[in-house]
Amino acid sequence: MNAMEPRPLVVEDGPRALFQVARRAFTDDEVMSAEYDAVFNRCWLYLGHESEVPKNGDFLRRMVAKRNLVFTRDQSGTLNAFFNTCPHRGAEVCREAKGNTKTFVCFYHGWAFGTDGKAKMIPGGDRYGADFKEQGRGNLVSVPRFDNYRGLCFVNFDPEAGSLVDYLGNAREYLDLVIDQSDAGMTIVKGMQEYAIRANWKLLVENSNDGYHAATTHATYLDYLGNTHAKGEEVALSGVGRDLGNGHAVVEYSSPWGRPVARWIPKWGEEGKKELDAIRARLEELHGREKAERIAFKNRNLLIFPNLVVNDIMAVTFRTFYPVAPDYMNVNGWALAPARESEWARQYRLDNFLEFLGPGGFATPDDVEALESCQAGYQNSHESGAEWNDISKGMGLDPSYDDEIQMRAFWKEWNRRVAPTLAAEETR
Repeated sequence: MNAMEPRPLVVEDGPRALFQVARRAFTDDEVMSAEYDAVFNRCWLYLGHESEVPKNGDFLRRMVAKRNLVFTRDQSGTLNAFFNTCPHRGAEVCREAKGNTKTFVCFYHGWAFGTDGKAKMIPGGDRYGADFKEQGRGNLVSVPRFDNYRGLCFVNFDPEAGSLVDYLGNAREYLDLVIDQSDAGMTIVKGMQEYAIRANWKLLVENSNDGYHAATTHATYLDYLGNTHAKGEEVALSGVGRDLGNGHAVVEYSSPWGRPVARWIPKWGEEGKKELDAIRARLEELHGREKAERIAFKNRNLLIFPNLVVNDIMAVTFRTFYPVAPDYMNVNGWALAPARESEWARQYRLDNFLEFLGPGGFATPDDVEALESCQAGYQNSHESGAEWNDISKGMGLDPSYDDEIQMRAFWKEWNRRVAPTLAAEETR
């Protein structure tokens, strides 16, 4: 390699069935800076679900890619996303996490704004130019792009970005399998998990749709399931990983756990069986038998590039995460459920959620330990022979549940976006 050429971050060699990622992608400040420029500033990013602001005047604050945003449903019922900063001197106009209001008032100089972002009152307004208000200079600034796919709201900070529908592409099929679980619509269950991991954000991307680690990292959970099922009943996971294009990927698979959408297990009793049979019958009526059985019995770990993970497993969770430093990320997680779910089904859904995915569940503590262990191992990455991660499992073969095609899908798109930006920075 020419000394002036940038060092590669991703190496792919199909004939040799080799796919490697440079470990400096997890440790360098320059790489993280390029990620914000080329990924988080250019891609569609999940903001929230429309059910989180159900009433006119509802609002919530949310940090998205270092931006302080306010997500509102205005008095006409329209959803909006604004930068949470007063156009006058920059103070936050919304300082509460969530609520309902007709007006946001900046505490600094008293400027007031409707939930549609328009200035309602500017003290001393007669001292501004005659057409100040008509120019819109006193209004809150909208995020450049905002769109809603079936209740899932996204923002994009690039005003020239393509449409959300085109961006989601083939991933829409799998989002639809989640959203179609109820004809009454889906809703975010009140509450949010917030935690931090001392590891690079891309490690959580990989882990979130990695079937390979389940048998070892989550062996305790699989043993627990084996002890709660009938003797000899299969508890292994089986399925397939898929590259969905645009960096999106999914693992779809069968599992031994119950799914409140319609997969009954003996632990839930005969009354539970009756309820879930009725749900499945309704799904067949709405979507046909093939799709209904896929909704009910198949699990999905779905990645929407770059950092939205939808775990449609023993419960449905949405998770986003952003880097604060190369070795530190903040994570937010929400539980999604049918809007008109019975009290019984909701209870088992939340029990499932907390049992595996909750902060004290079988999965999350083990996963956090694994990711932080990887990050600690990257301290050796400057040494010869320890610079690369190998993500080649399954290359050239029919895809399997525990292969790594879904991770390669992410890394190809990541590299397509980040490598040119990093190269430009390194050659300045």
